[in-house]
Amino acid sequence: MRQCYHGSNYFISTIQTGNARTQLSMMNETTESKIARLEYWKSAVEIEPMGGGMTNLNFKVTDGNQEYAVRLGDDDPVHLISRQNETECCRAAGESGVSPELMYSEPGVLVVRFIAGRVFDETDVRDEGNLSRIVELLRRFHQEIPQKFRQVPVMFWVFQVLRHYQHLLKEGNSRYRDRLTEFAGIAATLEKIIGKVNIVFGHNDLLASNFIDDGEKIWLIDFDYAGFNSPLFDLSNLASNNELTADQEIMMTEDYFGSSRNREHWRSYYAMKCASLLRETLWSMVSEIHSELDIDFSAYTAKNIERFDQAFDEFQSEYQ
Repeated sequence: MRQCYHGSNYFISTIQTGNARTQLSMMNETTESKIARLEYWKSAVEIEPMGGGMTNLNFKVTDGNQEYAVRLGDDDPVHLISRQNETECCRAAGESGVSPELMYSEPGVLVVRFIAGRVFDETDVRDEGNLSRIVELLRRFHQEIPQKFRQVPVMFWVFQVLRHYQHLLKEGNSRYRDRLTEFAGIAATLEKIIGKVNIVFGHNDLLASNFIDDGEKIWLIDFDYAGFNSPLFDLSNLASNNELTADQEIMMTEDYFGSSRNREHWRSYYAMKCASLLRETLWSMVSEIHSELDIDFSAYTAKNIERFDQAFDEFQSEYQ
């Protein structure tokens, strides 16, 4: 969905039809000149567009014998993206060794070390060996980034994001307006069920394509939405984005927390999973109104409405 590809074997997801074309069309003289003029370079550079990126543009840049990934993007108030926050998170994650090192930045520009490796798809995430490694990577990210982060912290609370999207959808006269009151009521119910939470530094957008395996370790990338949050959001978001089985969800959760969980925990977890799916649904609805990318958001919205409705029905049957 919102992807940055550093690896040599990247893929374009089913909702990104036309996005590679959009990337290439935006690789104009102005963009190329902006990249080429960055004061970080030591020689004339070669610039190659990379796939992915729904809130940014991504390029592979070769400077002599060194390779870098360059990411261009402005603040996005529609989706609550702060590039200053993204830059600081990228720096902290690089220092912690969970993400490629940030080599250079200026407003709207990130230059990180290029990682040649396999960009995961959902099948890779569902592999039990990989899933165990991802859980350990998330635990490190959650615990270590606050020790490195040195700017005003951002809180990513999914229910506030949902309230923000509700306002945008009403103002934009969304074609889904007849369900907005229903969605708001469901979100309020889920927020009460979840109740008090522990706080970690979350990634908050755990698509398969945000993991790269270089053959020795898995790297985590793309921090558009990173901020303090409950670990339940990242875990349930990972599960819903990659369609983990129920058994895999149990394994993932027990690996993360180090023990089995009680029924109250699972009630909170599945409430957060429903919230994660609702956020993805409203994100797509908002994108239908505000995005200029050549992407079929209406199909993605329909897919996510179906997934959310099914998950919430199952949650009600089991826990309410």
